Amino acid sequence: MTAATDVEEVELANTAFYETMERGDFDALSTLWLEDEISCVHPGWPVLSGRGDVLRSYALIMANTEYIQFFLTDVVVSIIDDTALVTCTENILSGGPAEEAGELGPLVGQLVVATNAFRRTPEGWKLWSHHGSPVLAETGEGGEGEGGEGPAEGDETPA
Repeated sequence: MTAATDVEEVELANTAFYETMERGDFDALSTLWLEDEISCVHPGWPVLSGRGDVLRSYALIMANTEYIQFFLTDVVVSIIDDTALVTCTENILSGGPAEEAGELGPLVGQLVVATNAFRRTPEGWKLWSHHGSPVLAETGEGGEGEGGEGPAEGDETPA
């Protein structure tokens, strides 16, 4: 198998991961993960280890998310032997429960940087780990977002 084909297959596996979440297809999502020990970190969550805890987290997210769409940018695929690493920015648009039946709830945008680790199996590339971290937005002219690093402009606080 050529390196270009491997990269394409990993990109397809990565895309399938996000598409199954958009469709809310838990059964399809479950088939994308390894059967062995897996791990996941959702933004703001503790580390989840083991297939049961990881898949349970996705069931919870799917049950409580009315609408979700991912626009992936900055996608980079690196492969060494039977392990692949994908880094990307998840530009997420999601909606909560609607106030009235038949309507879409309020939409919220969020940026998350993610790392997805895959392992090659006889059935193709399978997810081994997902780690998502929120991107903190800037709040004003040159200032840092909440929890940002370093002092804001004009802040004379000593290090």
